[in-house]
Amino acid sequence: QVQLVESGGGLVQAGGSLRLSCAASVLTFSSYAMGWFRQAPGKEREFVAADSWRGTNTAYADSVKGRFTISRDNAKNRVYLQMNSLKPEDTAVYYCAADYSRGPITRDLEYDYWGQGTQVTVSS
Repeated sequence: QVQLVESGGGLVQAGGSLRLSCAASVLTFSSYAMGWFRQAPGKEREFVAADSWRGTNTAYADSVKGRFTISRDNAKNRVYLQMNSLKPEDTAVYYCAADYSRGPITRDLEYDYWGQGTQVTVSS
């Protein structure tokens, strides 16, 4: 069983930055593909970014490409999402996900483990 805990969300003005962190309680973190998803009120959950198990391959949604960066520290069992140039439309609950595979994985149904989410609110 993998437990994921997100942190780093908050309220930020448009154009600002936030760094989300996801801590994983698993012995073999480097064997898991990791991803970030988000869900805005009244909308379906959508893919944001994904990282392969060794951090050598990444994937991004077109809406965040060039603004967001996913990274991981396998020694600390953490994955990060650096979010720059934030826009009001980035407002959502952001979820961390893990799957025992190489990745990167962009489809939410392929992930087996999910965190509780952290709220990101971008004001205009």
